Amino acid sequence: MTFWRKTLQSNTGLLIILILLISLPHLIGALTNSDPFATRGAAVSWQGTIIEIYILAIFTISYNLLFGFSGVISFGHALFFGMGGYILGLALEYTDLSPDMGVIVGVLGAVLICGVLGFLIGLASLRLRGVYFTVFTLAIAESFYIFWGRLPLTKGEDGFTLTTLPTWLNPIADRITFYYIVLAIFVLTFLFIRRLMFSPTGAVLLAVRENEERAKTIGYNTLYFKLMAFTVAAMLAAVAGVLQVVFNKKVGPELLSVAYTIDPLLTTIIGGAGTFTGPVVGATTLHLLDRLLRDRVITVTPDLVLDIGKSWMLISGFIFIIVVMVFPYGIVGTWNRWRAKRRRPIAVASSTKPTAVEKQPS
Repeated sequence: MTFWRKTLQSNTGLLIILILLISLPHLIGALTNSDPFATRGAAVSWQGTIIEIYILAIFTISYNLLFGFSGVISFGHALFFGMGGYILGLALEYTDLSPDMGVIVGVLGAVLICGVLGFLIGLASLRLRGVYFTVFTLAIAESFYIFWGRLPLTKGEDGFTLTTLPTWLNPIADRITFYYIVLAIFVLTFLFIRRLMFSPTGAVLLAVRENEERAKTIGYNTLYFKLMAFTVAAMLAAVAGVLQVVFNKKVGPELLSVAYTIDPLLTTIIGGAGTFTGPVVGATTLHLLDRLLRDRVITVTPDLVLDIGKSWMLISGFIFIIVVMVFPYGIVGTWNRWRAKRRRPIAVASSTKPTAVEKQPS
């Protein structure tokens, strides 16, 4: 009983956020005076935006396991994101399986195949160091991008749409059910990474990130631990790719493009690499800015009209530079360091405060 009480007390903030996320569709429906159970409307539109944030957050959490917690910078993470989507699409559209069975086979196949693929690529590439590793992972991902973009079976660059989704997983017919499915997967992913990093394995990964040579000297097989992180990150990225394909009902080679590696990299840096909530904060910030600003047209004068959408990439670049300058360790990372500095003087003051024995005259 004491264990559960301590757990609830130490995670009160996260529990409040979870309750808020569960009730969010209904809160948005009340604020916009629209039905959250409908198939269209303001509430449904915002549900879609939040679903995209959850998917990007899952993808960023998987990348943070590599970059933030293990110190491995990969430029080929989009490979597993895109492969997850393609495997699900092939299981649904190019087999005779029923929609429900196709989803089960597609999801399991995506996670397992991407896990094996991540293991093999990691085994071949993690012996490389620095820019050589980065270029190798980028080259592998681009080769898959070219392959799927030229494959006639999947209609090459045009890709194909999903037409056989089961009703319970169809984000158009039942958006709110899909919202809660993605939310549940997002929460499980967050808890899994949190549990992993609080385990002895997580402690070794942090040691490898800080000083791999010292970890080797202690006696750890650092290649084994980095390979494990690479494989797990690949499987989680596949889950995000599956959800992205189901949400958009479209499979195409753009899922394998380098843009889907840059996105989690940027969101990890913005939120705070090596933190638990950083990827979530980064994904939320980046996607909400994109949603709220991309289609804005600002009229300064009748002759001066600023179309933000046309210059969005340039503006987002400036926003990224400003965020990095103001929050050098990411939003969450900088906040954690600032809070630690605030607590340190209090701890020092309390440790130097004279005790009752010291106050007595000699």
